This record gives sequence, structure tokens and C-alpha cells, in this order.
Amino acid sequence: MGDDSGQDAGPAISTDTGHNARVWDYWLQGKSHYEVDAEVGNHIATLYPEIVEVARADRAFLGRAVAFLAGEAGVRQFLDIGTGLPTARNTHEVAQEVAPESRIVYVDNDPIVLAHARALLTSSAEGATQYIDADAHDPATIIEAAGETLDFGKPVAVMFLGVLNFVLDTGRAAAIVRQFADAVPSGSYVALTHPTLELGGDVNREAMAFWNEHAQPPITARPRADLADFLTGLDILPPGIVSCSRWRPVAEENPPAVAQYAAVARKP
Repeated sequence: MGDDSGQDAGPAISTDTGHNARVWDYWLQGKSHYEVDAEVGNHIATLYPEIVEVARADRAFLGRAVAFLAGEAGVRQFLDIGTGLPTARNTHEVAQEVAPESRIVYVDNDPIVLAHARALLTSSAEGATQYIDADAHDPATIIEAAGETLDFGKPVAVMFLGVLNFVLDTGRAAAIVRQFADAVPSGSYVALTHPTLELGGDVNREAMAFWNEHAQPPITARPRADLADFLTGLDILPPGIVSCSRWRPVAEENPPAVAQYAAVARKP
């Protein structure tokens, strides 16, 4: 595990195996991926054509959730775990558009994401951003490092967008969420998205099996009940744990559901 000082080049970037952040970038029509990522992404899309809509709906949820948290909820600190590659409307851009003084810490451990850290670190003059090279499996390290930028005595929005699905043990995933929730004060929030075989996602089984054979890191889907357990002790905001496309939509009242759950919960 390195840092973002530039002193440690970190692990080499693998270009012979598809990797989540880069394949996701491909589905979002970004430019930070390799041929192998496009090949994996295209094959996944033949098995599960809805995956592109899932990726876009998840990204759109990020924008709506962060705008709500920085706006109506009044949060000024964000801990974005598993941020992935920078693309349009990153967390700091949305938050600082609403509240320029917002402070954002991004966390990821993908070498190519680290290579793009400078793109993530473009903050407003009033706010701040930080990038931490760390693994979601290690909350203590993340919390300690994030304390350089965030004040854990004030509300923090902890974001797990499409990352807990890479924590294969469900008990461990729940423990990770709870450790972060325990580290932040009353008035803080947890936002998450997670793929599921519910909501019509059962057709994704073959695609997930292909992913786990040909790309990294391995992934798992979970039912709504598991996500509710992750958020035990927190107040889940309306409309509850729903398809990410249907969490407080703006463009249409009842958009088509995608097989990706989303929720935002407040620590009482």
C-alpha cells in the first residue's frame, strides 16, 4: 500500500486482465482504459446488455445523492471509498458546486486510478480534496489518513458506490460499513450502491461468472435484505433501498429500474 507523494510508483498497471475501474470507465464512454477492458466490457454487455444502463444510472445517482447531501442535508465533508476513475461530475465537483468549502477524500487502490489522482485533486480554493491509496478492507488505515483532511467531530458523508460488491464475505462487508459509521458523529450519512440479482438482475448471473474468470477484482451480488443489514442502526431516508435509477429521480417520476440498489442513511 503506497501513498500519493510520487515517491512510490506502486504496483504495475496490468494491461492483460480487465479491471473494474477501467471497464466501468469504458461503459461510461471514458478514455482511461485498455483494449482488454473494452473486450471484457463488450463481452459482459453481450451477456447482460443492461450493464451500460446500470453504470450510467449508478453515476447519475452519485450526482443526485451528493447534491442532496451538500445541499439539503448541509454536509461539508465527504469520504468517497472506491472512487474509481475520474469522469464527468465527480464527487468534489458536485459538492463544491453546491458548497465551495466542501472537503472531499477519495479512496482507491487501483494503480491507474492513482495515476489519475491529480485529476481528482482539483479543488475549489475554499475547499480541499485528498487522495488515499488504500483498500476498503482496511477501514482503520483509511480513517486515520482521512483525518488529515476531514474533521471527524463534524458530520461526514461516507460513500460506498459500487465497492462493497468487491468485499466477497457479507459479514465482512457489514463490519466495514459499521466501522466507518462508528467513526463519524451523529448527523453523518452513509450512501451506497450495490449490484443485485433482484430487480430483474437474475440474467446477470452468467455475466458475473464471466467477470470473475476474466477480470479483477472478483464481484458478488447481494439481495436487498443484506443491504438493510449493512445499514442497521442508521435511519434510511425515503424512498428507502431502491433501484439507483429510482432514488429521488429528477428527469422522470418513475424511470425504468436497473439491477443496482441504492440507499442513503443518516446516523441519528
